[in-house]
Amino acid sequence: MQTTEMLLVGAGAFLAGGMNAMAGGGTFFSFPALLAAGVPPVMANASNTVGLCPASLVSAWAYRREALRHGKWALLLVAVSLLGGIAGGLLLLATSNESFSRLIPWLLLIATALFAFSGQFSRLIKWAKGRLGGDVSVRNPGGPGGALFQLVVAIYGGFFGAGMGILTLAALSIQGFEDIQEINALKNLTSGINYFVSSTTFIIAGAVSWPHTTVMLITAMAGGYAGASVARRLPAIWLKRLVIAVGASLTVIYFIKTYA
Repeated sequence: MQTTEMLLVGAGAFLAGGMNAMAGGGTFFSFPALLAAGVPPVMANASNTVGLCPASLVSAWAYRREALRHGKWALLLVAVSLLGGIAGGLLLLATSNESFSRLIPWLLLIATALFAFSGQFSRLIKWAKGRLGGDVSVRNPGGPGGALFQLVVAIYGGFFGAGMGILTLAALSIQGFEDIQEINALKNLTSGINYFVSSTTFIIAGAVSWPHTTVMLITAMAGGYAGASVARRLPAIWLKRLVIAVGASLTVIYFIKTYA
């Protein structure tokens, strides 16, 4: 691997690690960098997952206090992320990216809209529960429906991963989680588990370019820790705006790449 390729992949992985810790969407930086370095698409996808895995685990560790506030729910999310990551990784190895990639812009559009209007959705859900005589409190959010949603997101993340963080943020917000830092902590936890099991699948299958992945492992971890540290200090409103901006940008970019 040439020096220019090393710098390109390293810079992309650093930005990816930081963005995944703060808002999601880091794959937009690292996956194109691998393609530009000459790695074949399927191998680039697998290498990208393995390269970003430790960064996600580091980000999850940095947010451990916020994630553990929802102990049982956090454990349930870990379980469904584990199953979904395995299923998605096997799906990638068994099929091509072509047909599924055409759905990516629509998934990102839906996820970004859900997160942007999550407050309105939560109020609508509470109003509906009140009309039906249910408990409108969101002090203990989460439930079977949310776990099923996260399973679908985890399968998607194991298969490709772009926008997985934003989909998770949207799912948690709609379920009634209101603290943006706790939402980000749970997102980092599920992403770390998803990356870990998917990476294991790709390594066993021999689908990884190790020279490029080694560079990513080092630089993405540095970016992930830096991003988590910055995110914990950002005002909630600015972090939410950053998430929406990343989601909107990814949506536009993937629509152009897919259909233009």
